[in-house]
Amino acid sequence: MQRGQAILVDTNIIIEAVRTNCWSALTAYFGIQTVEKCCEEARTGEAHRPGYVEVSERILREGLEVHRVSEVELATLSVRDAEAFRLDAGERHLWAHALGRTDAWIACCCDQAAINIAVRLDWGDRLFSLEELAGVAGARHAVKQLKPQFESARLSAWRTAALLRRGIR
Repeated sequence: MQRGQAILVDTNIIIEAVRTNCWSALTAYFGIQTVEKCCEEARTGEAHRPGYVEVSERILREGLEVHRVSEVELATLSVRDAEAFRLDAGERHLWAHALGRTDAWIACCCDQAAINIAVRLDWGDRLFSLEELAGVAGARHAVKQLKPQFESARLSAWRTAALLRRGIR
């Protein structure tokens, strides 16, 4: 990980980064990128639900590059991995976008199904936790507030399990 590196993030990462006040540090340090569907998901939800985190349009557009995803890209992902339909829409769009990239991107996600697909697509080494990103970006205050699924230990366990399943097939 280095300053300015392209980091693909999903909806849950956006929401948790806003909740723990590390979003500004991440967008200042890295080249944070996502897809339109993740932005849409981050701006919606049940505002009256306990734990709801408001993510404003302004927050999303500051320091964030947003990509459109075509039906062709979504279909390509479905062909590459038959389990892609199991992903939430935002994660499916993000991985569909990632398939067409040729740069040295890395990704941050906290969903086991998304991690499983990333490993099957040979992207296991491209996955980093929000804990790791926040630490590198200098937002160590946020690390103490993260929910377990955003920590390195959880990512490591899920990635290892996915690699073992992949090796068995």
